Amino acid sequence: MEDIIRVAIQKSGRLSEDSLKLIKECGVKFNNGKGKLKSVALNFPIEFLFLRDDDIPGYVADGIADVGIVGQNVVLEKEEDVKTVKHLGFSRCRLSLAIPKLVAYTGPEYFNGKSIATSYPKILENYLKENNIQAEIHEISGSVEIAPSIGLAEGIFDIVSSGSTLLSNGLKEVEVAVKSEAILISHHHLSEKKNNILKKLLFRMDSVLSANNNKYILLNAPNDAIQKITDLLPGMRSPTVLPLAMEGWSSIHSVIGEDEFWQVIENLRDAGAEGILVVPIEKMIL
Repeated sequence: MEDIIRVAIQKSGRLSEDSLKLIKECGVKFNNGKGKLKSVALNFPIEFLFLRDDDIPGYVADGIADVGIVGQNVVLEKEEDVKTVKHLGFSRCRLSLAIPKLVAYTGPEYFNGKSIATSYPKILENYLKENNIQAEIHEISGSVEIAPSIGLAEGIFDIVSSGSTLLSNGLKEVEVAVKSEAILISHHHLSEKKNNILKKLLFRMDSVLSANNNKYILLNAPNDAIQKITDLLPGMRSPTVLPLAMEGWSSIHSVIGEDEFWQVIENLRDAGAEGILVVPIEKMIL
């Protein structure tokens, strides 16, 4: 169908929840009732396919789905011929090597001659080749963390988020091989109509993600501190400065990125800012 695009989304789990949240914040309305595998949006030319995450790259590569939201780690593992359109910044994790916590670790060369259990054999194989490590890869489909304790392998290679699962299984993370997050992928040869729909969706996504990554701040400052304070504000272009009813004072408005927020706030206070208000941004059109 040329007048809509098909978007593949993981049917359950945290990545699914985050993906659907982003879609809804883009103003796209649809019904994704429990157990539903397909859904057509009510107010945007999109049809959703709810799939296993491992299947999404293949569906997109084959053109069954036009685009998909999936973990970067899955795309790397499946090695399907798809185009990475956008990094989405959520569902972040890493693929790491881990060993029993009581074992002394000497560096990547520790794994020479060892057996490593993983559900990501292709990514692990590439990492080992890049680091000139000769190790045996033992592929298993789940419960990777238990492998060392039952004698199946001497180390593991698996997804790590907080590291609590490793600790609870007597393991320690020793090497990070790949950092991953949710990404938007597409088929390489979308029609012009489908590309235009995708561009409209990307415009909405950019507006939502930019808003999520920034905060709107308002503060009061004595006029003799305005220059010092505005020099500290990154802003989109320049801060807005408005005079207050109180003589000698102004209100300054700007936008601060989430990553630098607390440091900037501390610097603003030291420069004389008072009454700082922080307001979430719903959409941000750049």
